[in-house]
Amino acid sequence: MGSFATLKRICSERDGRLGLVFTLVILIFAIVGPLVSPDPNLIDVKARFAPPGAAHLLGTDNLGRDLVARTSAGTRYALALAAMIVVISSVVGSLIGVVAAVAGPRIDRVITGVFDIVNAFPPLILAFALIALYGKGPITFVLLVTVVFIPQFGRMARARAQSLRSLSFIEAERMLAVHPATIVARHYLPNVAGPIIVLASMNLPVVIAFEASLSFLGFGVQPPKSSLGTLIKDGFVSINQSWWPIIAASLVLAIATLGATLLGEALRRVIDPKTTGAR
Repeated sequence: MGSFATLKRICSERDGRLGLVFTLVILIFAIVGPLVSPDPNLIDVKARFAPPGAAHLLGTDNLGRDLVARTSAGTRYALALAAMIVVISSVVGSLIGVVAAVAGPRIDRVITGVFDIVNAFPPLILAFALIALYGKGPITFVLLVTVVFIPQFGRMARARAQSLRSLSFIEAERMLAVHPATIVARHYLPNVAGPIIVLASMNLPVVIAFEASLSFLGFGVQPPKSSLGTLIKDGFVSINQSWWPIIAASLVLAIATLGATLLGEALRRVIDPKTTGAR
């Protein structure tokens, strides 16, 4: 199915249209924000806790920083980070899952055992443990969240690859003594890509919310940089003085996660015929 046909099918569904609109709104806000707002770290103590107005469309925070600028910067960071984590974890997880399916039962048991160990820990607890070991920082954060999500993609790729092993064209390639790496690249990976893309689209809002949760708890983005989690935390701390900061960041986070969720569900129904029409 071509990309245009897929988009048309998504737009034919109410949830798909709504998810697409929400996603486009968030993307436009993240891209256009720097063009219409000042430096997100510009401090103006005289304007602290200013309500929404002509000068500051979403008001200001406890240091007088413009909330449009900071929320836009936080949105850009969340989207870029989530996209990076989903791409890395899906690629690495797919490769590991396919290797587990085709390399033999011994390697399969080792890989699935590692997946089970990672999945045995609640994601936040595992993230706290890795941060305690390796410290805070953007690179560490990307690596630890990627580790948390790799088993999901690995299990999906492994299950899909195992269903392909006994098919006739795979057996024919083996009988012709085609190199296993060629078989994986030619047949396994293209057939695994569809379910992995669907899973990636559905995990995108999960990663956004996960990043916001860690930043809210102080283990993600560090000041003076802004993220949706830190903005919600700062707004919560100063909610007695002004409730605008927490409303602005929470609204953007809700729209971003809801839009990505609806779009991912619509994509799943379009790509997977077994779920077409399901709600």
